[in-house]
Amino acid sequence: MVSLLALGLAVPTLAASDHSLGEGSSADNERLLPGVYPTDPVLASGQDVPEPPHPPLLIDWSLGLRGTYTNATSGERFDTRLIPSVSLEHLGTRSRVKFDANAEVVRPGDGGNIDVGALRLNLETEYDLDSATKFTANGNFSMTRDLPGTPGVASNVAVAPQTLSGGAALGLSRDFGRFNVSVTGAAQRNVYGTTTLVDGTVADNSGQNYWAFDSALRVGFQATPIFEVFGQAGLGRDIGDHPSAALGVTTNANDYSVKGGVTGRWNRLEATGSAGLALRRFDEASLGQVVTQLYDAQVVFTPDPTWRMLAGFATTVAPPGPNGSGTTWVDYTARAEVGYQVNSWLALRAVADWNRARFEGSSDTETGHGYGLGADYRVNAHTDVSTDYAYDRTDSTSNGVQDAHRVTMGITVSR
Repeated sequence: MVSLLALGLAVPTLAASDHSLGEGSSADNERLLPGVYPTDPVLASGQDVPEPPHPPLLIDWSLGLRGTYTNATSGERFDTRLIPSVSLEHLGTRSRVKFDANAEVVRPGDGGNIDVGALRLNLETEYDLDSATKFTANGNFSMTRDLPGTPGVASNVAVAPQTLSGGAALGLSRDFGRFNVSVTGAAQRNVYGTTTLVDGTVADNSGQNYWAFDSALRVGFQATPIFEVFGQAGLGRDIGDHPSAALGVTTNANDYSVKGGVTGRWNRLEATGSAGLALRRFDEASLGQVVTQLYDAQVVFTPDPTWRMLAGFATTVAPPGPNGSGTTWVDYTARAEVGYQVNSWLALRAVADWNRARFEGSSDTETGHGYGLGADYRVNAHTDVSTDYAYDRTDSTSNGVQDAHRVTMGITVSR
């Protein structure tokens, strides 16, 4: 009885499989015959699956409003800053082009003139010539002016000089198995405006204007999957517009540098350290030459997506600029940053820095340190509120001890 019932249930199913091109029990089923289904699966050819659409130009922008109260050695002040920024980026199959622009428009609380405290433009381009060769071309322009009362600006300065800087750089890098080689070249122009003192005196800084031409060759070897050792050599030329007013001669010079180091990348930790020597030789024989040690290091640690820690040490060798003296500014700077994303709407951050500088050809020195704390609160997807506290202190031979406490609050609206 059970056998008859099972047979009765199976008969309709067998009948439904009986197609005109086959009875369905073997390879002559119409669903398995070529030219019926599937003739050419969609996922095999991809002809009917277009690439997800994306805009040719990615646009991002933000507008920030900041109010800063400063209590410094030179006195108290309140400034309001408007900070617009925009970013344009194009991603191609082999290329990447990105343009960034931001500015700081400052209005003093005492009702003084509105001034552009900073304007920065930056262009970055990359192009992959092949799987192992990359070409880069970058351009930059900046216009900055320090506010009176800022540590490092003399207390007798009413209007700090405006600094204009612009230049371009080209680079070519290629991998040769475990070796990688890169060559870079750059040209930079630096122009300094006048300094206005509290007593009304105007000081001309055009003697510090100069051109800087630099080139470098870097060779790296991937010794292990984690560690890369590298060596780098640099050659540069600094050309001033006019003889130095303080020295009475031109400070044109050739710059030579060589250093070696190691880079390690392991999981969420990346560290780089290098050491070397720099030689700055002046055309004017009476100025002689400057030899200094180069030390550079950086560590980035992200134990999880909520934490980011960074520490670095850097050496800078450059002309002294309008706030310096002598022939060469040699600066050693250390910096540490910590960021913590508490949750989706609150982020905390802290920063500390230290520097020590000497001016070759002069007895002047300068030391400084500072620290800061800040928090960002996300009101919604397009609005952030921030608050910051910062302390800076400098001690220089020419300006003595200067310090400043700053409290800043602001709001940023972004795309």
